[in-house]
Amino acid sequence: MRIGLDVMGGDFAPDAIIEGAVDAVKFLSDNEKIVLIGDERSIYRKLNEMQVEPSLFEIVPAVQVIEMGDHPAKAFSQKKNSSISIGYGMLKTGSLDGFCSAGNTGAMLVGASYTVNVIPGVLRPALATILPCVDNRDSVILDVGLNPDCKPDVLLQYGVLGSIYAKHVLGRENPSVGLLNIGEEETKGTSAIKAAYELMKEYPGLNFAGNIEGNSIFMESMTDVVVCDGFVGNVILKMGEAFYNIYKIRNLSDSYFDRLDWENTGGTPIIGINANVVIGHGIAKRRAVKSMILQTRGVVNANLAQKIKEAV
Repeated sequence: MRIGLDVMGGDFAPDAIIEGAVDAVKFLSDNEKIVLIGDERSIYRKLNEMQVEPSLFEIVPAVQVIEMGDHPAKAFSQKKNSSISIGYGMLKTGSLDGFCSAGNTGAMLVGASYTVNVIPGVLRPALATILPCVDNRDSVILDVGLNPDCKPDVLLQYGVLGSIYAKHVLGRENPSVGLLNIGEEETKGTSAIKAAYELMKEYPGLNFAGNIEGNSIFMESMTDVVVCDGFVGNVILKMGEAFYNIYKIRNLSDSYFDRLDWENTGGTPIIGINANVVIGHGIAKRRAVKSMILQTRGVVNANLAQKIKEAV
């Protein structure tokens, strides 16, 4: 397995990215390799500073950087020698099994569309992330920011995509699917949500549990898959981060709230494209980068893209 890492992406690149890679490599087997893509001088300088043997990694030079403030589509098309462009090129040719970056999110999404492409039959790709439950389960929520306004058929398909993720990554045999709404009654919600409810209720093979409300999030009543549009999902994602920040500021100690630490997850996979891609948080530091790399390995091991192709 070869996991590509964008060394130049993120607010604390390249040093924090390389530090995370050094930590992650300790958890990999002999047949798993991290491919560092970025400025060679910076990579060798940091590895030498950390007294780490460069041969632990494969190093691919990239002389350009897509900055956080760059226009995603323009930057991806104009900066062909950037770490993100090279990473996607290697994914397309099969030189990488997975690719991850804490860099420009828009450019990562554009790269997915321009190179590896959306799986035929997938209406809209989604960003999915993990929600920890108080009963020690993990659930998956999608979308969390890619599509802020979704039509009913897209929400239905998110239920299908989320079920595949929950089955093959989280190990749920028959994952339950909930549609996030302002009430449990099927008559509640916007016209799109009500129409999605009808579609999901009739869809064969989908273990649809009906509507779930916001007060079920993180609780025992939370379904294995939570479906919502990207606007709502992103609000929930950031709310979870806020809970964790308050917990840390108050110097509290609790094993459940420790699981809300986004650095333990590291990133969100793009679900519905022909490759295994994970997008990290722009403020990712050492521990978050390590988690992002290991999460990418988990997505590759689950063969998630192929499972979605087969299902769709």
